Amino acid sequence: MKKKVFHQMCGLVLVTLLLSMAMVSFVFYNQLKEDIHRELSSGTAYIKTGLEAEGVDYLLAIEGQHKDSRITLVGADGDVIFDSEVDLSKLNNHKDRPEIKEALQTGVGEAVRMSDTIGRQTYYYAEKLSDGTVLRLSSTTDNVLATLMKSVPFLLGIIFFVLCLALLLANYQTKRFLEPINALDLEHPMENDSYDELSPLLLRIHQQHQRIEEQIAELGQRQQEFKAITDNMKEGLILIDAEGLILSVNQSALALFHGGSSVTEGRHISNLNRDSGLQKAVDSALAGVTAEEILSLGSKLFQLHANPVFEQSRIKGAVLLLLDVTKERESEKMRREFSANVSHELKTPLTAISGFAELLRDGLVKQEDIASFGGKIFEEAARLIALINDIIKLSELDENDVLLPKERMDLRETAEAVLSRLEPLAKKNGITLRMEAEVTWINGVPRLLDELIYNLCENAIKYNRKNGSVFIKLRPEGKQAVLSVEDTGLGIPEEEIGRIFERFYRVDKSHSKETGGTGLGLSIAKHIAAYHGGELLCKSIFGEGTVMTARFPLF
Repeated sequence: MKKKVFHQMCGLVLVTLLLSMAMVSFVFYNQLKEDIHRELSSGTAYIKTGLEAEGVDYLLAIEGQHKDSRITLVGADGDVIFDSEVDLSKLNNHKDRPEIKEALQTGVGEAVRMSDTIGRQTYYYAEKLSDGTVLRLSSTTDNVLATLMKSVPFLLGIIFFVLCLALLLANYQTKRFLEPINALDLEHPMENDSYDELSPLLLRIHQQHQRIEEQIAELGQRQQEFKAITDNMKEGLILIDAEGLILSVNQSALALFHGGSSVTEGRHISNLNRDSGLQKAVDSALAGVTAEEILSLGSKLFQLHANPVFEQSRIKGAVLLLLDVTKERESEKMRREFSANVSHELKTPLTAISGFAELLRDGLVKQEDIASFGGKIFEEAARLIALINDIIKLSELDENDVLLPKERMDLRETAEAVLSRLEPLAKKNGITLRMEAEVTWINGVPRLLDELIYNLCENAIKYNRKNGSVFIKLRPEGKQAVLSVEDTGLGIPEEEIGRIFERFYRVDKSHSKETGGTGLGLSIAKHIAAYHGGELLCKSIFGEGTVMTARFPLF
């Protein structure tokens, strides 16, 4: 900008200088013409006086004294009587010359033209004498040009001086003009003390700054909101550009791939994980096709959704969403196992009932054995009914369809009632029952809690050592009621503790056939505890015994 202003100022000065010199030259030229006119006019008057007094002899006497002017005397008929520079024999009649014609008519005549005689631009002044002749003085414009040429060096010196001075002044003025502009504080435009003409511009800049600051603040707030939302998502979220470079990644995704926070923006997605499924989904999304893959990260399974992002039919990147489907897959696996186990468990008693009934139908059973066969059919039917009831109960607890009213109850009374019912089974197996219980009030469904305690205690009796013991302890701890059932059985291997609450799962399958049961007792107990807002935990040492602990909120 500085150069542009400087060049414009220099150009303006140069144009002004040239125009000024042209105008001065024009004025000077006109002034010289006026001077010539005065000189010729006064010379004509002077010569006229002498000529009228002495005649043509006066012209002969002064011939050669007027070197700058040519003197011509023309008769009334146009013939040249006298000429100070040209031989009369070479001169034509001058009657048609404009200045002669004008002088004969009006007394005075003037003209400027190219002289036919001397071949130069000439200024003529003619005046009619009293005897009818015309006295003419002429001077060539070469005299004017010569005068001008004499002043050219002076004029050039003036031009050079003025031009140098103009350049210095232009440079100074440019700096002085631009200094307030260069010193503008654009961060605080309204605090500048500058040209009034810049006020609208500074006001616009100030308003623009305010709008930009508001937009930046709004964008920052939205970015913070987006980050807060994405960082609190359980799902992993990754945004990548068309080159596969990471634009944004939330904490859940970092935790899945890195186990913690790490700077990943600007790096390629392959730096997070080189799983072939991830790369396949990313490549598909960047090709414009939505893709889904299952990723195994540690002990968990994640479903990856990769969706392309378009802008005016061009792929700008992709959004990757990671959903934890471990529980869903485990639930699906458990449902498959449950279906298989239910089929197996139902098939066994039904097969026995069908076999016994077939023998009775075909008369292949002795009369004295009919009662025994009928008893076996009844036992298998009872086992089948118990299994179906347990499955229905478990399904209701799964779907939270139990709509039984809760009431304030003392869990100690329920535990005492359960122990009294199990006393015969304990004596049969040689098991000693012992209980330490305090008054413990909770809000629950008595029938369900009775079943929970019964299942825990029955298992402790059935899967105990011969002449073993079962110790039931009930006490309030803080805001919870804690019920523990401890036995002296064989215990559970550590690797199987996590599976004992699965449906139909039995640690010792051979022993479970002897003890009976449906294999759903602990699963039902765990669901009952969850229904009451509590939990059921297992702690066991293989070869020593097991402790089952149920915790409920106190009422």
